[in-house]
Amino acid sequence: MRIPGWAVALALVSVLAACNPDQKAALPQPQEPGSDAVGTICGMNLNEHHGPKGQVFVSDGDQPFWFSSVRDAFTWLLVDDGLGKTVAAIYVNDMGKATDWANPQPGTWVEARHAWFVVASDRVGGMGGAELVPFGERAQADHFAAQHGGRVLAFQQINSSVLNEEAHHD
Repeated sequence: MRIPGWAVALALVSVLAACNPDQKAALPQPQEPGSDAVGTICGMNLNEHHGPKGQVFVSDGDQPFWFSSVRDAFTWLLVDDGLGKTVAAIYVNDMGKATDWANPQPGTWVEARHAWFVVASDRVGGMGGAELVPFGERAQADHFAAQHGGRVLAFQQINSSVLNEEAHHD
């Protein structure tokens, strides 16, 4: 799927505009997915999928939108319903803290706008496809990329081209 450049630019402006370091203390805290947590894009229970997950809080809501994979969260933010919503916080599992790829432990969340992502590695995510693998520390992302292939990108570098690359990396 090709994503128009104007749509990506609009989405990135919306997402990045919501990132104000002075509001850091006001961020909603990450939640742990319960048995009723359902992926916003796939409509399936998060517990049925392995690998890192995502959750997005919008400013007018107190419950997160859940995502079965980090790639799904970015797709929603850049392409789907995320357009036009004011994002309050974006959390992804910090795989540098997680000791279990299939089921990252509670408390392993990192604010995505401060994370590093390994793109085009040999690891698959919750929906069985290529995954954007998040890390809170650049050194951990570099180490993972050295072991599993791929390259390391910052949040601001994730765009439609990267998502298209991941889609074709499956």
